[in-house]
Amino acid sequence: MVINNHAGHSCAEQGYIYLWALFAVALAGAVLAGVGPMWQIESQRQKEIELLYVGDQFKRAIESYYNNSSGKAKRYPESLEQLLEDRSSLVIKRHLRKIFRDPMTNSLDWGLIEQADVGITGIYSRSDKAPLKRANFPEQYSGFAEAKSYKDWKFVHAGGESETKSQRAKTPQAGSPNTAPANPFARDQATAGSSPFSQNQPASGDNPFSQNP
Repeated sequence: MVINNHAGHSCAEQGYIYLWALFAVALAGAVLAGVGPMWQIESQRQKEIELLYVGDQFKRAIESYYNNSSGKAKRYPESLEQLLEDRSSLVIKRHLRKIFRDPMTNSLDWGLIEQADVGITGIYSRSDKAPLKRANFPEQYSGFAEAKSYKDWKFVHAGGESETKSQRAKTPQAGSPNTAPANPFARDQATAGSSPFSQNQPASGDNPFSQNP
């Protein structure tokens, strides 16, 4: 009789333990189900910050290449690799330290903004995903607030769109002063011989876009 009582208590304890185990598994599943989407959103936000930084680095490098191109006619790079090693002059220049990966696609396959007979004036991500960030962009990227996908985040040199038009400028009429056209980018141009990374470049590991999520 005593043996039967002990057996009954043992079965009851095992039943309680089993129920608690099921409850713990269900609770852990519910927590993970809630944390998963939150982690994905946070991960996407971090990638957005990285894309803003990387895209801006490409834009600065393209601008540096343009401003430092020799000759009367300013030029843009024909490939992104030319930003790493600019051999257009006697002194080899590096406008970009490396070809960054697209954080949204984890690929080196960037969309290129090109102008016929001009070169590459900008880049953009090939991701079709809709951005989370909708405000607090730097002034030069304020248009990103209306983007439908990351493809609409176009990091392009300010003169890229107008460069083709400037090449088709009308010939000065007879009697008009033959003055040299003003360079709209002169105010942003680095001094001769200076490194493109010496001005307006964040310190290593410091992303200025992380301050405006």
